[in-house]
Amino acid sequence: MAENKVIICCQCQKELEPKKTYFTYLGHSFCTDILKCPQCGEIYIPEEMVKGRMAEVEMQLEDK
Repeated sequence: MAENKVIICCQCQKELEPKKTYFTYLGHSFCTDILKCPQCGEIYIPEEMVKGRMAEVEMQLEDK
C-alpha cells in the first residue's frame, strides 16, 4: 500500500481505507487488502501491485 500517503476518492472526496477485496480473473478468485472508498466502493490498485503480484498471477493462469 501507499507508505503513509492519504489517498482520496475523486468521486466522493473520502479517504480510502484498506479493505479485504475479492478479485476474479480467468475463472480464478483471490483476495487481498486494498484501498477502497468507504462510500462508493471505488478501489485503488497501486502500480507496484499491477506490475508485481497481479502480473505474476496473470502469467501463471495464462500458462495453464
